[in-house]
Amino acid sequence: MESVLEGARQVASTQASVLLNGESGTGKELVAAAIHYASTRADKPFIKVACAALPENLLESELFGYERGAFTGAMERKLGRFELANNGTLFLDEIGDLTPATQVKLLRVLQEKEFERLGGTETVKINVRIVCATHRDLKKMIKEHKFREDLYYRINVFPINLPPLRERKEDIPLLVAHFTHKYNKENKKEIEGVNRAALDVLMSYGWPGNVRELENVIEHAVIVCDKELIAPKHLPGNISVSEVEMKPEGTTLPRIIESIEKQKIREALDKYKTQRKAARALGLTERILGYKIKKYKI
Repeated sequence: MESVLEGARQVASTQASVLLNGESGTGKELVAAAIHYASTRADKPFIKVACAALPENLLESELFGYERGAFTGAMERKLGRFELANNGTLFLDEIGDLTPATQVKLLRVLQEKEFERLGGTETVKINVRIVCATHRDLKKMIKEHKFREDLYYRINVFPINLPPLRERKEDIPLLVAHFTHKYNKENKKEIEGVNRAALDVLMSYGWPGNVRELENVIEHAVIVCDKELIAPKHLPGNISVSEVEMKPEGTTLPRIIESIEKQKIREALDKYKTQRKAARALGLTERILGYKIKKYKI
């Protein structure tokens, strides 16, 4: 996760478009918000559009707004998300779900920095920072003619890849602390955290739903916990000790350490590009790093 945070810090001070890639639930919206609030636009709006949640006939009016009389039921002018985000940041979540027609209109806005509301002729000029996110393989979609190549290069100025939670389990204790604090406030509780046994369960679980699933688990645990520390019995039934023990990775400390080591090696190779520089950053000899790369099949 260090490489993700470093990338977010680097791009926050610029006006470049950002594309966040990662499985559903990996925390793309959190990273988008972090970029916004670390930028010079921090005191301006941060507006989210869930592209996958809106049907095609509503998405265009949500993005660009409409004039009175633009269609049946349009009784007065409505501002779209682009105007609401003016001088701030617009977060387009699951941009891979946009239809070809909407992709064309979005491309024009990114190129010209202007648009017209539905049913209107007045040109609206905007100054918006765009952050997009997707769990889809956009390059594959381009080859299949499902996503515009020119739009891809417009939004992919600064790509950031978010690894799934199962590949960055070292983040789990910090995330658990964050979500415990959050749901303590919401539920007026004073739970201090999780006990060792509960943390072992959380560290050993596969997290198919990623950070979003972890947040839901901690919210549930905070609600049902009547002690100072969350224990395994407070976790939802689908994350039981028996289920974790049946998983191939098991609950042993060596397995957890191997998972963390594998992720750190990946991050170092991505950041430093060469095996020699990565080895130096990790405090390993190049020979030992080579051995571990083969061992973990990186």
